[in-house]
Amino acid sequence: MPDPDTPDAQPDAQPDAQPAAHGAGAPVTAVLWDFGGVILSSPFEAFNRYEHDRDLPADFIRGVNATNPHTNAWARLERSDISPAEFDAAFAAESEALGHRVPGADVLALLSGQVRPEMVRALDRVIESGYRTACLTNNVSGEHASAERTELIASIMARFDHVVESSKVGCRKPEPRFYEIACELLGVSPHECVFLDDLGINLKPAAAMGMRTIKVLGADQAIAELSAVLSLDLT
Repeated sequence: MPDPDTPDAQPDAQPDAQPAAHGAGAPVTAVLWDFGGVILSSPFEAFNRYEHDRDLPADFIRGVNATNPHTNAWARLERSDISPAEFDAAFAAESEALGHRVPGADVLALLSGQVRPEMVRALDRVIESGYRTACLTNNVSGEHASAERTELIASIMARFDHVVESSKVGCRKPEPRFYEIACELLGVSPHECVFLDDLGINLKPAAAMGMRTIKVLGADQAIAELSAVLSLDLT
């Protein structure tokens, strides 16, 4: 989801791709982080609560976003092709066509995840150890949050060398150009990167480009896998 990250994949319907052969054993010099579902907890839990409270099928909202994932309302919103108001109507129409009308505004209201402090500490340790960092987030413009939350998110974003936002660059994960932009900004090749995301659909293009990839199922698991890749104690 926007980061909160894109729900445009069906819940892990496909196995994760394995990284392509890495260029001459290139060492990792950059760590790329998704935001929602990695630094923040996943919005999918909020979706499931909404569905339960309204007697909707489990994972219905994710299913809407898995239908025509590159051209549907969610994809267009993340590229800033449509406004939140237009998304509200478009998502409602798409969900109604699939059996249950859900206003897009309701979906947007469910996106705020909780900061995972252990992931922020791991990010700080990575930065202190000299790695280049970037946040790769599918997001939407004009998101509203409390002043306190806005300040907290800004303080985390300020840690990264670069933040690549779909709403600003006009493309989104899993489009290969999105990852290319991150590499260009950091001055690295894909083979020098490890990328953390909670969605397999977003990891596949990165792996195909030669990045090492970590699918985030939880903070402890992700930190352990990243520690192993970097040979660095992040706990």
